[in-house]
Amino acid sequence: MKFFGSSIKRLHNYGIVLFITVVIAMVWANSPWKGYYVGLMQTEFAFSVGTFQLSESLLLWINDGLMALFFMQVGLELKREIIGGKLSSPKDAILPIGAAIGGMVLPAIIYFMFNNSGEASNGWGIPMATDIAFSLGVLALVGKRLPSTLRVFLITLAIVDDLGGVLVIALFYTSGISQMDLLHGLLFFAALIIGNYAGVRSTWFYAIIGIGGVWLTFFFSGVHPTIAGILTAFAIPGRVKIKETTFLERLDRLHKRFQETKSIKGTLISKTQLEILEDIKTASSEAETPLQKLERTLNPIVGFVILPLFALANAGIHLHGDLLKVLSSPVSLGIGLGLIFGKFIGITAFSRLLVAFKLAKLPENVNWKMIYGIGFLGGIGFTMSLFITELAFTDESLIFTAKVSILFASLTAGVMGALLLYRNRKQLRTVKHKRT
Repeated sequence: MKFFGSSIKRLHNYGIVLFITVVIAMVWANSPWKGYYVGLMQTEFAFSVGTFQLSESLLLWINDGLMALFFMQVGLELKREIIGGKLSSPKDAILPIGAAIGGMVLPAIIYFMFNNSGEASNGWGIPMATDIAFSLGVLALVGKRLPSTLRVFLITLAIVDDLGGVLVIALFYTSGISQMDLLHGLLFFAALIIGNYAGVRSTWFYAIIGIGGVWLTFFFSGVHPTIAGILTAFAIPGRVKIKETTFLERLDRLHKRFQETKSIKGTLISKTQLEILEDIKTASSEAETPLQKLERTLNPIVGFVILPLFALANAGIHLHGDLLKVLSSPVSLGIGLGLIFGKFIGITAFSRLLVAFKLAKLPENVNWKMIYGIGFLGGIGFTMSLFITELAFTDESLIFTAKVSILFASLTAGVMGALLLYRNRKQLRTVKHKRT
């Protein structure tokens, strides 16, 4: 539970940093210096090795390159939860999984009702997403006295939602596939799988082949390179080299040897003691899974660097024209109604059905008012919604409309969810006070 609490606090901090970055991007894009913002994002950066050269704008490096690390972190989290976390028990996972599916299907249907033809119809995947950092950040701000099981419900829902978003990108937002490059990418992926089963535990092995092999070939194949991040994550070992009992026995022996070894004068330790310390480091490394080790390393990089950079690059929307007209357009209505009401109805209705048919039950100490609050928090799309927007549209006016709608809808859904949960928290506190 201590680890879970620290995870919530970390996600809360990521949400705050992300919010600050969004404000900076919006202020910058609507200031007299907006030209510098646009110029920076369109600046070309080249990477070359010998005769090979890859040149893209800063915006594309962030969206296609750095975001692959974000999806790798998502993949690592998914694999960990499936192996031994919140998704490992079907009984506990069925309610948030069902709620997540409802929260993805209904927003897509609502969007398609408003946009069923032309390029605008490609945006049906935009309102399907939930931003895990923002939604958990809001929950952490208003839900300090709410049960921890509610946080587990939201985290599981958001994780499944992320997986759904990845599948949508892979299946529907990939075009013009080069079969030869894709085959090369799959061969590199096969090398990662073989390395896993062969007992290779070096993170450098998976990083070099994953980035230099899988990511690069997927980039040229036409399959979105962020999928390479997910595949690489699933190939990284999620098992320890030595069992816990073996580790403790070895640690006990090394501890005794260290104590029995004669020290040298001064502040330095003896050569034998130094060797023992190295053996302890080796044993500790073998008792830790490469998956969890890499996930722990990536968490602050993704939370404090990659996602803020993504927000800075994509949330800098220059507000112009008749915003009321923009927000009342079919694309905006599809996204807005999908994120605010589609998410809410989908999450709560599917949850109700699963409980009514006794396929699942509400988490301990959680009531339906709390689920309603989570239903609105699920409408905070932001990161994934902005990401899918860039894949769905090429028309700049559609991209502008979609981004404005995402910001307004995410803000509205977040405020509504926060108010519901805050009100429920106050009611719980009043009831508890009366009982005492």
